[in-house]
Amino acid sequence: MKTPYYKETGQEVEIFDHIYKNKLPLLLKGPTGTGKSRFVEYMAHKMGKKLYTVACHEETSATDLIGRYIIKGAETVWIDGPMTKAVREGALLYLDEVAEARPDVIVALHSLTDHRRTLFIDKTGETVVADDSFMLIATYNPGYQKGFKELKPSTRQRFISFSFSYPVAKTEIEILTNETGVEEAIAKKLIKLGGKIRNLTELGLAETVSTRLLVDAAILIKSGLPIRLSCFVAIAEPLSDDIDVVEALKDLISLSI
Repeated sequence: MKTPYYKETGQEVEIFDHIYKNKLPLLLKGPTGTGKSRFVEYMAHKMGKKLYTVACHEETSATDLIGRYIIKGAETVWIDGPMTKAVREGALLYLDEVAEARPDVIVALHSLTDHRRTLFIDKTGETVVADDSFMLIATYNPGYQKGFKELKPSTRQRFISFSFSYPVAKTEIEILTNETGVEEAIAKKLIKLGGKIRNLTELGLAETVSTRLLVDAAILIKSGLPIRLSCFVAIAEPLSDDIDVVEALKDLISLSI
């Protein structure tokens, strides 16, 4: 499997290595599209570790993660969920947007995020001690988007944490050219546009333009879609449903590119 492309922006690889070595849980904080998921995929590949990924949402329950009984033929059989599999196998467990999950998920994490590193399976009465190679990684978008749930301080303090933000322009240009093959001149225009949108506070955007959206625009441009149209559909439209805001963004794109 090809190594996922990831451009290091700080000391995140070194920090990750030390957290893993010391068997500690990790919480990655930051807005959408700043490379949190790509970083986890990159580290899993770099370490040669199996990665279980769960995209958490408001219906995600502890049962979804731990496992459940199913009827198989004439028998009732227990099936491990991704959390239990990761704990047993010594894999990486990645809970994306963990704050969005139901409260029972957070409760289930408590014994895995302290010195016990243990998973209790109530339905089977089993206690599973995590393999030495197991690591829990979660992501959290703290207040960047209206409606997002907050993690309790008592939960946040169970994790070692560091934040992701938008890369500096030079790094972001390198990401776009490596990820999409778009010309550097086009990448520079997109990054400059991204910087202008990120500085627009008067539009009241819930979230501003992410590196992911800039990559999407570059992909469309590389495939032959006109640059302005690519920016309209990959940047302006995803950022808002408000007609006036979208039109203002399109005007900015037209003026900038």
